[in-house]
Amino acid sequence: MNKTKSNKKLSAEQAEKLFSILKTRFEKNINRHKGFEWAKIQTKLETNADKLWSLHEMERTGGEPDVVGFDKKTGEYIFYDCSAESPDGRRSFCYDRKALDSRKEHKPKNSAMDMAAGMGIEILSEEQYRELQTLGEFDLKTSSWVKTPEAIRKLGGAVFCDRRYDHVFVYHNGAESYYAARGFRGMLKI
Repeated sequence: MNKTKSNKKLSAEQAEKLFSILKTRFEKNINRHKGFEWAKIQTKLETNADKLWSLHEMERTGGEPDVVGFDKKTGEYIFYDCSAESPDGRRSFCYDRKALDSRKEHKPKNSAMDMAAGMGIEILSEEQYRELQTLGEFDLKTSSWVKTPEAIRKLGGAVFCDRRYDHVFVYHNGAESYYAARGFRGMLKI
């Protein structure tokens, strides 16, 4: 599923369409990024072709990426997947390659960590997932894998989150498990 570097460029038409989608989402959800200016963000995007491709992949797989912050240390805008439910095009994956390789039968198409790496994004951490939930209500019917602490992963587990009863819950499962309602949310800095 990984694409080579040469394929990580959008055509002018694809870029314009993506800019239009992102700008509309940005203007519709101003509460996620008060005080930010779209023109500055678009300028940054125009000079980062690989990251623009990653945003396109986030959008293409149902993530509905949007600006949620700014890293003052690096001067980068932070995008999270802001789809109401875990992105539809990234569900039914186990957690990582080790988990995928351990399955003897009924293997999923991919793992969350491999797909994220192939898209050039990172899976949200539990802290980032909780931060996302302060911006709206997400994963009311689905769940999302989050970065799993190494100590848990070494024992065969992985961590996922969702929102139920107006609270964010953190759960565990075997890393090799996968469900139609569990995907992953990503983060990208530009």
